[in-house]
Amino acid sequence: MRVVVFQGDTVLDSATGAPVELMAEPSAVTIGSFDGLHVGHRHIIGSMTGHARELGLRSVVVTFEPHPRLVLDSSSECPVRLLTTYEEKIALFGTMSIDLLFVVRFDREFASKSSETFIREVLVGMLGARHITVGYDHGFGRKRSGSEETLLALGAECGFSVDVVGEVIVSGSPVSSTRIRRLLDASQIRQANECLGAPYSISGTVVEGDKLGRAIGFPTVNLALPQRCKMLPACGVYVASVQIDGEEYPAMMNIGRRPTVAEDGEVRVEAHIIGFSGDLYGKFLILRMHDFIRAEQRFASIDELRAQLELDKNVAGFYKK
Repeated sequence: MRVVVFQGDTVLDSATGAPVELMAEPSAVTIGSFDGLHVGHRHIIGSMTGHARELGLRSVVVTFEPHPRLVLDSSSECPVRLLTTYEEKIALFGTMSIDLLFVVRFDREFASKSSETFIREVLVGMLGARHITVGYDHGFGRKRSGSEETLLALGAECGFSVDVVGEVIVSGSPVSSTRIRRLLDASQIRQANECLGAPYSISGTVVEGDKLGRAIGFPTVNLALPQRCKMLPACGVYVASVQIDGEEYPAMMNIGRRPTVAEDGEVRVEAHIIGFSGDLYGKFLILRMHDFIRAEQRFASIDELRAQLELDKNVAGFYKK
């Protein structure tokens, strides 16, 4: 999968930042923020790549970075709680049959473009769109004015076909990023993962902590998250796994303020990796969440905390997907 970034009027190589020439090769295209890359998004992308194969076209995903709401909504510091950071989303796209990932550097100037301008200049002019796939609730361009009708009208004029993919139902309800956030808020990891089509992931760089876990027999890795608006599930202890040097390890993961040992502490993400010993400082890890063990609680003593952690470890260590 080739990844390029469209910034201003220039196309850049995502790895080097150097300008590149991008050919308007006949393409099947889909567009979206794709936060979470859940099963609904996967259905849309799968439909697009299927059309690409049938029609002999290049498969292209157009997405936006940062998430448009982070640019356009100033109502709070984090107007959207991201299910996937940019790095996580790129990694997930890399597992799909996509030829080109076209990342639009989203800013207010780009947001001012009309849907018609976006279709004519970017999708058709730059990418050579011959087929466009969108979801049933998709809107794009200034104030999300672009619709199925806009695409159909311009398709007839510009020479591309249009496919609108319907909603995906899981456990009786439509899948959406909003539904997944509600499930994570309720610690319903299994149900969220069913909607995602993959384990919910939290990634970050391992940084030095206060080493309390090591002192009580449960050394942990502490993660510094790369995106302040990354969504964290409700505080508690979770079953997770992590891959280190090609080997998968079970992990006991804690999200919370550690009330037994800290007063008014900040929310931290840390994990005790079962069966691993070694120095991970500075490494970038992806923790994949599988199940909920218990809510965060305050214990009367360190001994009580240690006893409960032993029970949690047994649950995490013997967990089967």
